[in-house]
Amino acid sequence: MSDVKSIAVRAPAKVNLQLGVGGRRADGYHELASVFLTVSLFDRITLTPAEELRVTVGGVGAAGVPADGSNIAARAVELLAKRSELHPGVHVHIDKRIPVQGGMAGGSADAAGALVGCNALWNLGIGRPELVALAAELGSDVPFSVLGGAAFGSGRGERLSVLPVGATTHWVFATAGFGLSTPAVFAEQERRRRDAGRPWTADDIPSPRVSRRLVDALAGGDTAALAEALSNDLEPVATSMRPELARTLRTGTAAGALAGVLCGSGATIGFLVADRDAARTVAQELLASGTCASAHVADGPVPGPEPEETITTGESA
Repeated sequence: MSDVKSIAVRAPAKVNLQLGVGGRRADGYHELASVFLTVSLFDRITLTPAEELRVTVGGVGAAGVPADGSNIAARAVELLAKRSELHPGVHVHIDKRIPVQGGMAGGSADAAGALVGCNALWNLGIGRPELVALAAELGSDVPFSVLGGAAFGSGRGERLSVLPVGATTHWVFATAGFGLSTPAVFAEQERRRRDAGRPWTADDIPSPRVSRRLVDALAGGDTAALAEALSNDLEPVATSMRPELARTLRTGTAAGALAGVLCGSGATIGFLVADRDAARTVAQELLASGTCASAHVADGPVPGPEPEETITTGESA
């Protein structure tokens, strides 16, 4: 039996402090203005050399994650292997902790972890900027998931500008007992615009802009001002599709959260709180109320995915 080197990567979730949604483009995507923040809720991706590419998934919500070539982490391995002219022989194991279909970019985090991890596993030495650029081929949220920290995303979210953060922010993330399909939420928003006789294409709607008030609050470490500036254009749509989310929002703010905001297209709700003590109190109240399936305390920003080298004994799987 020989020693086989594995690379384990912790990949963080994200929350949208702002999500402004413009019109639909000719390519089917929408123009976005998004302020991203990575938070300390992680999936763990372990990459081990293998004869062929394969995926296994464990952890919370694993049944809802594909364990085949359609998994975005597997596609990330294939993309990096093709770019580097290598055989994509890797066993990708994903230990899920980020909510599935929760709007916190769990799949994108897994893809980012696979890119960063295989870069280390194969000793490619590719810099983070090139990995960020490569990630754009996989999905709109994957570039930021590679970058981490805080950033403003424009276009479909893949064009990033790093943002300064003046203080650690504290959060509670309330997961629903259901998921929301991102395409379905965007389609419902577009239907509403059309039914109201409002413009709905990118040619007719000005591109959304970053909130200067939010960016200043983030840079200044002003948590109260940041709470007032949180926004998500998809929140009214998601809460109309699933009214339970509105009850969760009301419960969290009544329990002492400074503000609540839908994560991405849902169905997780993020609550910004003053400190860790407040986070524990809000999480307990949410769980006791029965308005969420689980509640997670987290901080942000945190760095993007970084590899940890491990050694396992035995032949590659």
